Amino acid sequence: MSVPKSPLLDNLRLAIRRKHYALSTEKSYINWVYRFILFHNKHHPKTLSEFHVTKYLNHLASNRNVAASTQNHALAAILFLYREVLNINLPWLENLEFSQKPKRIPTVLSPNEIRNLLRFVPNQKRLVLSIMYGGGLRLNECLNLRTQDIDLHYKQLLIRAPKGGSDRHTVLPSKMINQIQDQLIRVNSIHEADLKSGYGYVTLPHALNLKYRNDNRLLKWQFLFPSSKLSKDPRSGLTGRYHIDASQIQRSIKKAATMANVTKSVTSHTFRHSFATHLLESGSDIRTVQELLGHKDVKTTMIYTHVLSKGAGAVKSPFDLL
Repeated sequence: MSVPKSPLLDNLRLAIRRKHYALSTEKSYINWVYRFILFHNKHHPKTLSEFHVTKYLNHLASNRNVAASTQNHALAAILFLYREVLNINLPWLENLEFSQKPKRIPTVLSPNEIRNLLRFVPNQKRLVLSIMYGGGLRLNECLNLRTQDIDLHYKQLLIRAPKGGSDRHTVLPSKMINQIQDQLIRVNSIHEADLKSGYGYVTLPHALNLKYRNDNRLLKWQFLFPSSKLSKDPRSGLTGRYHIDASQIQRSIKKAATMANVTKSVTSHTFRHSFATHLLESGSDIRTVQELLGHKDVKTTMIYTHVLSKGAGAVKSPFDLL
């Protein structure tokens, strides 16, 4: 949806940037607020009340049948608008019909299925998926890795400001050291060529662009998986090299799963699920797995115990006794 310029949305955009939210969050919040305004015939949100917010969110749940996570994202965008831009605290939304989020057991691939699937993924993208499985990373966490986040000596990765906000370390498999070293050499070569061409710029996380104004052309901040082409940063207006697009990885996963005859529903998150499950199967402590995944509550990590062989797979069917 094309969102027109307006003073309200410009102020919303500035408020989001003051909070150092990701560009994807900025675009999403702007989109949801604009949809909210359109739903109420372009009335200014200041003239609307809790009733109007509830009506729109109920519309998403009842008429649009959106997922619970989608409705919650729309709610977060609208509440951000009222709290941070309009300085209005909405009362508790008592009549809100929350979409019911079904509890699903995560899809987990066996080590053999992962091995077969990776055979059908191109080299650089295979390295992305290998890191995701090898360290339990989310897709965006992997794509946002910088060269300085790779610790080859201690065989660990630094995950900066992931979902949940706190930095964490996770494991870097020994078998991947040579591939990572080759990738770092490749990044260095690309960066040197960009500098010679007058570019070399890269976005820095959070407010570091302001704190370290001269660091945005240093090798240590370059993405581990740089894009094949330059692009303009919509916030700074500078031309630089971003990381490869997530959609490229997602398409590769879908294609590779088909070619490897994997019939399970495989997404980028499946590699993170498989990492956690396989660690627990090999005897790792659940608190250790919780720390590596970056879960705030161990209850979130506990879901992986439901797919272990000691669950349904350890129960003998009565049919086997016939």
